[in-house]
Amino acid sequence: MKNCVIIGASHAGAQLCVSLRQGGWKDGITVIGDEPDFPYHRPPLSKDFLSGDKEIDEILIRPASVYETADVRLKLGTRVGAIDRAAKTILTEDGETLPYDKLVLATGARVRQLPVEGADLDGVYYLRDTNDVRAIKANVAQGNRAVIIGGGYIGLETAASLRKQGMDVTVLEAMPRILQRVTAPELSNFYKRVHSEEGVEIVESVMASAIKRDGNSLSVQTSCDRSYAADIVIVGIGVIPNTELAETAGLDIGNGIEVNSFCQTSDPDIYAAGDVTWHYNPIYERHIRLESVPNATEQAKTVAAHINGNPKPYNSLPWFWSDQFDLKLQIAGLSEGYDDIIIRGDIEGSRSFAAFYFKGDEILAVDAVNSPREFMFIKMVLTKGQSLNKAVLSNAESDLKSAII
Repeated sequence: MKNCVIIGASHAGAQLCVSLRQGGWKDGITVIGDEPDFPYHRPPLSKDFLSGDKEIDEILIRPASVYETADVRLKLGTRVGAIDRAAKTILTEDGETLPYDKLVLATGARVRQLPVEGADLDGVYYLRDTNDVRAIKANVAQGNRAVIIGGGYIGLETAASLRKQGMDVTVLEAMPRILQRVTAPELSNFYKRVHSEEGVEIVESVMASAIKRDGNSLSVQTSCDRSYAADIVIVGIGVIPNTELAETAGLDIGNGIEVNSFCQTSDPDIYAAGDVTWHYNPIYERHIRLESVPNATEQAKTVAAHINGNPKPYNSLPWFWSDQFDLKLQIAGLSEGYDDIIIRGDIEGSRSFAAFYFKGDEILAVDAVNSPREFMFIKMVLTKGQSLNKAVLSNAESDLKSAII
């Protein structure tokens, strides 16, 4: 009997094993994950799971029974130590050798560590898995102080969740503005305004230089000689793709594991999917690596289709979302390289608007805050490669479809 081994039990791995079966794979499927929990949705970690609104059973990607019904072997709480491409086997760190006919690397990413003194103290946390959140939740209490290092989406989502639970929250961002790597100054200013209105203190252009402990209290020292007291410190300064297994096995690596349009690596019997992949996007005509649930899910479907002999190249539009307080941000496309931004709605005084990113006359992306129509519209426009009239877009009273040229 053939065997497909999937290393990684998050969004890509959970989708892939089901899609393989649905596509006609009759042979063995083994999914190996380094966490003890069944595959779960990661976005709720900084939101509903942290807030206590949902427990682990409520954020599972699929019920545990689905894997049993599909005859999928889940080997959880296990890490893979090595891949032997010549023998077509993998060796787990608990000593099991597993043969494979097809191997899929859905190894995801890990948190970037804060390189300062005191980063390993008790009370300093990252937010990547359920154990991280459980540890943070044990320290959540009204009036307790949280200092969050990093003003990206994870940091701001965590700030919103903790603030809603009555914590005093301070966000420290090293760059001149929050969300600087991913969005326009107009969006950064908007999110800073909303967080301030909700009672979150945001401090920009400040770098953490050390974390100290004095009894039960922590303090974050900064490069500008200010100190911020905390009961807990949460670090959210990005992630690093887990490419080490692929590198050691001699696979091609870029900013992630290099894959073709069918998510095959440089070894045709080894695929990769999800946050770890460095792949070509035909819409933007360049290689990208996406930390995105939709990307992981769609790449998993691409892998399953190719393994089952029904090749469908991956060409999905990147899209993302973020929930903070009463704001649902939906992003379609990639805004990198934009030179013009069109705002539709009141970004200064309301909590509902859309920001359209252009390069010349070419639409690149939209950031839609509590504006689902604009999000869906630009998703369609980008997929079809259509052009838009900026003046029509900027008029909130105009019909969106009338902006199509």
